[in-house]
Amino acid sequence: MANTNTRLIYSTDGTTAGRLVAKGGPMPAARSTSPSPAPGRAGLGVSSAPPFNDGIVRIQRTSKGRRGKTVTTITGLPGSATDLGNLLKVLKQHCGAGGTRDTSALEIQGDHRDRIVAWLEANGHNVKIVGG
Repeated sequence: MANTNTRLIYSTDGTTAGRLVAKGGPMPAARSTSPSPAPGRAGLGVSSAPPFNDGIVRIQRTSKGRRGKTVTTITGLPGSATDLGNLLKVLKQHCGAGGTRDTSALEIQGDHRDRIVAWLEANGHNVKIVGG
């Protein structure tokens, strides 16, 4: 006869970290903590994030997390925080738009990819437009 006094509970002990377990039943085997390769990328040598120090300045238009407002994001620029702040000021004046610096990335309000690419290439940077 089956035990009718069982129900699923949420376990938070160290071996089953967040697994549903039948109360009074056997504990499931603990999960492996070794990292598994990303699906579809095993053995390809492809990293998930672009390298930051490869000498290429990447320019992208995005609107995620900005309530539909478009911004042009510039990453991969060499230099210190002061250099990036000065470059941001020049690019904002060149585009006639506002912007901000987020750690090592610059954000210019609006879609100004073509203007920024032309200005950066004229000033000796290797530039690539990424995204759609």
